Amino acid sequence: MFQASNVSKVFKSKLFEKDVYALTDVSFKLERGVATGFLGANGAGKTTFIKILLGFISPSEGKIVFGEELGGTRIEALKKIGYVPERPYYYQHLKGRDFLMYMGELSELSLDQVNTVIERYAERLVIKFALDREISGYSKGMLQRLGFLCALLNDPELLILDEPLSGLDPIGRRDIKDLIQELVREGKSIFISSHIIPDVEEVCEQVVCLDQGRLVYQGRIHDLLEKTSSGRVRIVYHKDNEEKGLEVSPSDVNQRLDSLIDEGASIVSVTPHRARLEEVVYKI
Repeated sequence: MFQASNVSKVFKSKLFEKDVYALTDVSFKLERGVATGFLGANGAGKTTFIKILLGFISPSEGKIVFGEELGGTRIEALKKIGYVPERPYYYQHLKGRDFLMYMGELSELSLDQVNTVIERYAERLVIKFALDREISGYSKGMLQRLGFLCALLNDPELLILDEPLSGLDPIGRRDIKDLIQELVREGKSIFISSHIIPDVEEVCEQVVCLDQGRLVYQGRIHDLLEKTSSGRVRIVYHKDNEEKGLEVSPSDVNQRLDSLIDEGASIVSVTPHRARLEEVVYKI
């Protein structure tokens, strides 16, 4: 979908103050038809990168090249990109449906195209009931749903989501995650910037990690977890009216199980240790 090559961004500071290096030599490739998480602590450079990607600001060095499926140039790519910012702005006096029509007109979409998207996704996003209300009366979760629906108006090839689950209740979070996975199955590419690492692990196949403006990992989540796995096996057993657990190496599993059974223990589970993405990212 796009290739970032040696992207750097330096913000010039005031006299006698140090310049701020927001991004330093960031290079990675986003693949087609894959959900990719974009992770990093506050100040890691995620928002700066997204602004460069969308053309809001220019890089100090490097470039981002868009694939043919997005038209090859940023101007063509923007027609095939849907974007949900972390803090979207809405015209509060408009009704939800009017806002969608207005955004569709700005995107040079026909009335039929906008209505088709509304009919397809509004009920799925549980926002259809509120489209004829003024946006000023929307909750934060409803605003998130409206923003997601707005990003789908142009039937995008690439969806860029900045904290898409912020402000949603558990049911709303499930609805959005299910829709993200459905869109990926349809062949769309999803780029999700989030602080909620378990959500990224649930819906994404790949991940890009930044630390202080530098790329520290890019690749499949499964490969990262396998690489950092301890290789230990956890045995949970019940003995003397207590449930206990221990970790052993794979080569010692059978021997330890035999010993526990000889001692009268009941085996509850035998599970290979698998690191969680959250643990690995914190270590990185």
